[in-house]
Amino acid sequence: MSKENNDDHGLRHRLRVVIFGTDTPAGRYFDLALILCIVLSVALVFLDTIRSINQEYSQLIRGLEWVFTVIFTLEYGLRLYSSTKPLAYARSFYGVVDLLSILPSYLAIFIPGANVTLVIRVLRLFRIFRVLKLLRYLSEGNVLLKAILQSGRKVFIFFFSVSLIIMVLGAIMYVVEGPVNGFSSIPKSIYWTVVTITTVGYGDITPKTNLGQAIAAFTMLLGYSIIAIPTGILTVEISQEMNRSRDLRRCSNCLKIGHENNALYCDHCGSKLESDA
Repeated sequence: MSKENNDDHGLRHRLRVVIFGTDTPAGRYFDLALILCIVLSVALVFLDTIRSINQEYSQLIRGLEWVFTVIFTLEYGLRLYSSTKPLAYARSFYGVVDLLSILPSYLAIFIPGANVTLVIRVLRLFRIFRVLKLLRYLSEGNVLLKAILQSGRKVFIFFFSVSLIIMVLGAIMYVVEGPVNGFSSIPKSIYWTVVTITTVGYGDITPKTNLGQAIAAFTMLLGYSIIAIPTGILTVEISQEMNRSRDLRRCSNCLKIGHENNALYCDHCGSKLESDA
């Protein structure tokens, strides 16, 4: 292998340690600087939507957006260059988000207004999990995700049933109140029913007749009655999932079972737990 190839390999290795690693000071500083750039670039997108700021500082904001775009473009190129598997990185979640965070600026050259989608850069803040060593807490998040997936059918049936109730009440309110009182169509009445049954109550449409007000009162009480059902379904699934994920080893001292998976000692009496091996 030639000296030039060795130098190239050494450079790629050093870049990989800094860009993909967080165990070295240089890697931590790189990630912290990257997160700061992401926060500032997203803040610019938010500020640009405020009319008074946009009118006065639009040119400055555009210039800074391009500065951050160039920085993120160089970073993306360096990640591809230094990665041991560039294609795998490009197809990964972070790789796709990194690419999407720079494309809007270039698309805005041909499609006016496309730079608004730069707000997708906020997804890059997920890197903070890696920087702050929070990935070990994602196992708890997996319990919640599994519980949501397990309760999917029950929640779907619940929402389907509620949707039927909403359509029936919407149709009744259309018949009772009618266009004169603002219920100009069944879809409009269904909108009122959704707003009422979810206890939001915008007040843009209100029943005027006594019967309509009675139905509205019933709808509000119904909303309070059913709002806790999906919460209860999810709570039960979370409890069951947590029980499934617990260690079934029995403490030899107090005979307690159901410890955390990585527990070395009994959380009841403090005795050392025996290994499954």
